[in-house]
Amino acid sequence: MSFLTLGHRGVMGVEPENTLRSFVRAEEAGMDVIELDLHLSKDGALAVMHDADVDRTTDGTGPIAGKTLAELRALDAGQGERVPVFEEVLDAVNSPLQAEIKDVAAARALADVLLARDLVERVEVSSFHDEAVVEIARLVPGVRTVLVASHWSGDIVERAKAAGARSLALNIRRLTLEVVELAHAEGVKVIGWVVNTQDHLRLARALELDGVTTDFPEIRRTGRFTA
Repeated sequence: MSFLTLGHRGVMGVEPENTLRSFVRAEEAGMDVIELDLHLSKDGALAVMHDADVDRTTDGTGPIAGKTLAELRALDAGQGERVPVFEEVLDAVNSPLQAEIKDVAAARALADVLLARDLVERVEVSSFHDEAVVEIARLVPGVRTVLVASHWSGDIVERAKAAGARSLALNIRRLTLEVVELAHAEGVKVIGWVVNTQDHLRLARALELDGVTTDFPEIRRTGRFTA
């Protein structure tokens, strides 16, 4: 069985999350896919950050949507790193990417880059929002999409199918074998997040997941040998 290991915001357990430093470290560690998050800046740049505001991960304050790219660039994102834009990540690493979009507006901006650079094979797009998954698929024919959920009801596989998502990325702490089996029966892959311990890695294997998202490079190495 093919088992993928996705680097969560690079390898945020050992490097500042969603920075070029973190992404390069993830690639050096051999992560199969690098996961990142996208928000639109005030002037429409695809800023690579997880939260809607800059407070937690930089030395600044306030919402990303209220700042221009130049203002975001002036912030320290950890260990002297700057907030990157999506295009910089594409150039900094060669790995496959999973880009999480926060809304439909970000989907449209991302679609422009995917089409301009012919990235359908390299970049898959994820979102917690069904409508964003639908929109990116409409704008970029053939793009692989992932529906993400932390809490969900019994219709989660139906939602993925309705949105055209090829995969589900689900909270490992709430995943059940029933959900995984139902997804696989419908041809939908399942990724568990966030898997940072050997116990959770063993659980992922027991559930026969298609892969895991992790903060730590070590999970990728040990995952190859965990029964």
